[in-house]
Amino acid sequence: QVRLVESGGGLVQTGGSLRLSCAFSGGSFTNYAMGWFRQAPGKEREFVSAIDWSGSNIRHADFVKGRFTISRDNAKSTEYLHMANLRPDDTAVYYCAASHSVIPPVPADGYDFWGQGTQVTVSS
Repeated sequence: QVRLVESGGGLVQTGGSLRLSCAFSGGSFTNYAMGWFRQAPGKEREFVSAIDWSGSNIRHADFVKGRFTISRDNAKSTEYLHMANLRPDDTAVYYCAASHSVIPPVPADGYDFWGQGTQVTVSS
């Protein structure tokens, strides 16, 4: 069974940076596209970014606007989300997800496995 474990969340000031990691186990990492989603209190889960198995097809939500970078290291079975110039409205629980789709999906229902989430809090 595929297992995803996020890490790297925390408290950061406005304008700061964080790098989230998602460790994949229980399957072949290169069989999956990987994504990041987030959910703020009282809001629905929303798409952040996704990457295909090779790293050549990347999709971002509009609000990323060059601030976030998704990447993956297939040798380490790990996905990353580097977040820069963070704002208070980036505060949310961030989830990684894995999809069998060749093209990385945007809708959450395109993903087969989910991590437990890591909290990111941006103070003003």
